[in-house]
Amino acid sequence: MSRSTQVSPTAAPPLEKQTTVGNYFVSNYPPFSFWKPEALGEFHAALESAPRADNPLGIYVHIPFCRKRCHFCYFRVYTDKDSAAIKSYIDAVIRELDGYATKPFIGGRKPSFVYFGGGTPSYLSVDQLKHLVGEMKKRLPWDAMEEVTFEAEPGTLTDHKLKAIRELGITRLSLGVENFDDHILEINGRAHHSKEIGRAYAYAREIGFPQINIDLIAGMVEETDANWHECVRKTIEMVPDSVTIYEMEIPYNTTLYKQMQAEGKLVAPVADWDVKRGWVSYAFDELQKAGYTVASAYTAVKKAGTKFVYRDRLWAGADLLALGVASFGHINGVHYQNHHDFDPYVQRVNAGELPVHRALTPTPEERYIREFILQLKLGHVSRAYFTEKFGTDPCAQFAKPLQALKDWGFLAEEGDQLRLNREGLLQVDRLLHEFFLPEHRSARYA
Repeated sequence: MSRSTQVSPTAAPPLEKQTTVGNYFVSNYPPFSFWKPEALGEFHAALESAPRADNPLGIYVHIPFCRKRCHFCYFRVYTDKDSAAIKSYIDAVIRELDGYATKPFIGGRKPSFVYFGGGTPSYLSVDQLKHLVGEMKKRLPWDAMEEVTFEAEPGTLTDHKLKAIRELGITRLSLGVENFDDHILEINGRAHHSKEIGRAYAYAREIGFPQINIDLIAGMVEETDANWHECVRKTIEMVPDSVTIYEMEIPYNTTLYKQMQAEGKLVAPVADWDVKRGWVSYAFDELQKAGYTVASAYTAVKKAGTKFVYRDRLWAGADLLALGVASFGHINGVHYQNHHDFDPYVQRVNAGELPVHRALTPTPEERYIREFILQLKLGHVSRAYFTEKFGTDPCAQFAKPLQALKDWGFLAEEGDQLRLNREGLLQVDRLLHEFFLPEHRSARYA
């Protein structure tokens, strides 16, 4: 397991300046473009095997419906589905879960975390949500649940719906705020307006969600220093339990990319990377002054003990049972992703088949790389943890990439911990490519 220690350059690769097309955010490894239909046999074999000892089980449910498609969105979403189509989709998700619930890989485990992502989970009606969650609980009980996360668009959250979401057992409500300025929200394709943010947040706080998270995006179209500072100020004023901040990227299937194509432009009409990194650093500084702790490259938390169970378990190799169109999961060491399109997904499920489109079984070396680079996003990793789990000290496994990060001034060794400084944390996604195997470095990520 030594190929990942390939020679790194002696000088840091230059910082990207302009925002061009492509995926920046690293969410898995090996890259999705290497997952293939030819590996589906390995996925089905994984379903028929007992789970790995002490490995947690989580569920991801993709709700692909939105009021509008944001211009920067690259997820599989639909804005044109009527109530009959939405009902057919919810029924398909439940049937899909039926196809997994009795498989050997479950092994008597109860899910310890669930994540409803989108799209816009809060687009569903109260009755639709109650039906979906109720049927899920019948198939895999929720009594061992540590966290249930629910993404929400503020404009879809009535008091009635918020109350129902809380009663369904949601523990972390993640509000897709992104920005507080109506003009910026509108020109970036967001469906909600600023007044809806405060109203939804106030009632969610009133009815006692254990954790309320606010999402922001640094680098939206026409964003300025003044606007960003005001967004940070308003966020701190609301006192959310946690804040997530992402730097704007322009993947290939976004509206912004199509606009760039049509106009023959290579550079996106958003802030440069150094500006975006500066804005995130400013936000972290202000949040720290307000009593928050920076907990990863993208998150700040208000109090000790605030957790992101879904993230932490996923980054530590947990099994993730993924349901819904285009969703991706990980079972018994095998990555998989469902069909990308609505009709084929529903048709496959209704035909009594699992709607999986492609899969990949990472090698032991690739598993090590995946877990290490994802946990490096936390800003620190434990040498002892990785040595015990994978049998090799990461300082030996990744000697040259780690030395490169040290030489560039981004990483230091402090006892058991390998730590990124702020400058390294703000650009961690581009630094992770140093740990990729050669065949994965120049290929398209998704």
